[in-house]
Amino acid sequence: MSPNVRLTAWVHGHVQGVGFRWWTRSRAAELGLVGYASNLRDGRVEVVAEGARETCDKLLELLRSPGTPGRVELVVERWSDARGNVTGFVER
Repeated sequence: MSPNVRLTAWVHGHVQGVGFRWWTRSRAAELGLVGYASNLRDGRVEVVAEGARETCDKLLELLRSPGTPGRVELVVERWSDARGNVTGFVER
């Protein structure tokens, strides 16, 4: 079993006020990931998810898919070691 990782993704586009954080929380919960989705002041949404690399990759694919609420223009990602300091998946 591979160690858990942390995915931090910054989602650019029209992603605030359209249910994007709720949609992300739902997809992450279905995948069994923990973390959060948070609106940033500049209009982006920051998504932090921890779990198996393969599962985080699936969430990243979903964030980039045409089926998201709103309009995603760009997703910038950063990978790091899991910190283990989050439980559940919440909207902030």
